[in-house]
Amino acid sequence: MSADASVATARTSNPEHFMHTNGENDSVWIHKMPYKKMPKFSRLDKDLETDVCIVGAGISGVSTAYEVVTRGLNVVLIEGREVLSGETGRTSGHLANDLDDGYTAIAMKHGDKGAKAAAESHTWALNRVGEISKQLGIECEYRHLPGYDFSQYPKSSKDHASDMETLIEDGKKAMEMGIPTEYQEGFKLKGWQGTIDQTDAVIYPQQATFHPTKYVAGVLEFLKQQPNFSCYTNTRCIDVQEKGVEVMGLGHKDVYVKTADGNTIKCDDAVEATCVPLQKLSVIAEEEYYRTYCIAIRIPKNSVEDALVYDSAEMYKYIRLTECDEKDDYMVVGGGDHKVGQADTVAPFKELEEWTRARFPQATTIDYKWSGQVFEPVDHMAFIGKNQGCKHIYIITGDSGNGLTHGVLGGKLIADSITEQPNTWITAYDPKRLASIAKSASSMLTHDLQINAQYKRFAQSDIRDIEDLVPGEGGVLNPTAGKPLAVYKDEGGQIHKFSALCPHLKGVVCWNSAEKSWDCPIHGSRFSKDGVQLCGPAKMGLEPASDSGEYMQQQAVQH
Repeated sequence: MSADASVATARTSNPEHFMHTNGENDSVWIHKMPYKKMPKFSRLDKDLETDVCIVGAGISGVSTAYEVVTRGLNVVLIEGREVLSGETGRTSGHLANDLDDGYTAIAMKHGDKGAKAAAESHTWALNRVGEISKQLGIECEYRHLPGYDFSQYPKSSKDHASDMETLIEDGKKAMEMGIPTEYQEGFKLKGWQGTIDQTDAVIYPQQATFHPTKYVAGVLEFLKQQPNFSCYTNTRCIDVQEKGVEVMGLGHKDVYVKTADGNTIKCDDAVEATCVPLQKLSVIAEEEYYRTYCIAIRIPKNSVEDALVYDSAEMYKYIRLTECDEKDDYMVVGGGDHKVGQADTVAPFKELEEWTRARFPQATTIDYKWSGQVFEPVDHMAFIGKNQGCKHIYIITGDSGNGLTHGVLGGKLIADSITEQPNTWITAYDPKRLASIAKSASSMLTHDLQINAQYKRFAQSDIRDIEDLVPGEGGVLNPTAGKPLAVYKDEGGQIHKFSALCPHLKGVVCWNSAEKSWDCPIHGSRFSKDGVQLCGPAKMGLEPASDSGEYMQQQAVQH
């Protein structure tokens, strides 16, 4: 079967599509949980007062709501689009304490105490999903399974032995942190039928996986029944501010959450569970922003062991299985990471397919392919807790490739902070931390220089003429006597223009051909083809620069 014949793209011309997800391509999770089955809520049309306001209805926001609501506090949850329209629905669904950055690297920045906090908290989170799904009766494919770390190099390579030694050392460090691991020389994954020999593995036996949107939707259905919970969708947050005086325990600050429709939610505490805070800098400058890619390819049932699989590359490959039908399972294979707005967005899918077929020749057709976003903190630990300079505004950001467990544990950390419960993990995740950030100064400087270089796009043009665009594609046109324009030609050939300047810090956006979106290479903000904000730190969308652009944007958001 040719590569072209095996790829089925999930593209749609529905103007409301981006209100349900962060890209033109749908992820595999809609196979069993289509958008029409997601919990529905109304738009906020009045001012409110509550104990806690949470912004963002993905796994971080919903987990925080669950932990706070079940402690008796009143919670209002708001979401700029539909629930689960962000990155939770575009993950690969791993629940792991075998962390992306590894415990050796984490300990170098945070010491063994910080590394142990990471190990304990992610272990708690992957088990917490199982506890809640069982307690609430949520069928979400939750199960424990082993994780396997393989070398990226074939056994015949001169680099294989040294690469495995690094994996073995990191496994030993994980054991010091309380996580069982085992090295098995000659280990081969059941179902790895290709001729490329990458045998030998470090095994993490107590990992887990699930169907992420089934789980979060199930928790939301529970919350809908609680008298101290309310949720409003299509309610975009544009500002979160503390007001009042609070010094040495005296006085009190209230938090005011303002929406794009002009409503205000007054609360004691607010939580920005928006992948990245909607602000100018601070922790924004302490993260790097990447795109990551996935394919869901059919494999005969029981032909590959049900496990989490990783190789050792810097931009590593990762594998898990999920349900397809009575005959097949889907193997979800991910990788191909690159910085947002700074690389080809189509080539990674071809790379993933070739890599997969070389190792699993029994794989047949690709039914889904999509991409998501990774928020990489410079010191390997997420930022969860009180935002810098704040007493009652909390953030959850910096997933570092482990966004699902970070979201779940973030709910506990913030609920414990708000209710003043002791938690030994809070210090390691504190957004105000300094020592580990200072140890990352050189990498931060390199990152800053790299993103500052992206401002060169002010003097560049992707297209010379609008006629150069083929239908369904976009590009930046940089006229000599004006500001750069983001130009999209729809499938009918009509032209729609928007400002190409990201509302965050005025970077010039890039066209993402795979997801039909505008991506900012500075701090990772993303916008749909019609300019609707998909991902911060930008708070609002791209400004329309033509009547057709304005109409297109209105059609997308008014549903």
